[in-house]
Amino acid sequence: MQIEPTGREFSYCGLRLADPDGRLTPEQVRDFYCSSYPEITTASIEGPEVVDGVLKFKFIRALGTKG
Repeated sequence: MQIEPTGREFSYCGLRLADPDGRLTPEQVRDFYCSSYPEITTASIEGPEVVDGVLKFKFIRALGTKG
């Protein structure tokens, strides 16, 4: 029996985001991407869902109104 590490995949608004470092928590990955996607800072994290041996996380944009 051989144990292989499970990969992770992140997505935001239909975009696939690479895992910058497997040691980071999903919250830290979200913080990593906030310079490229400023609106991701308020996104919630959904998952993980295991698909074909990969842990998939989704960053869900927070909905709100201005006013």
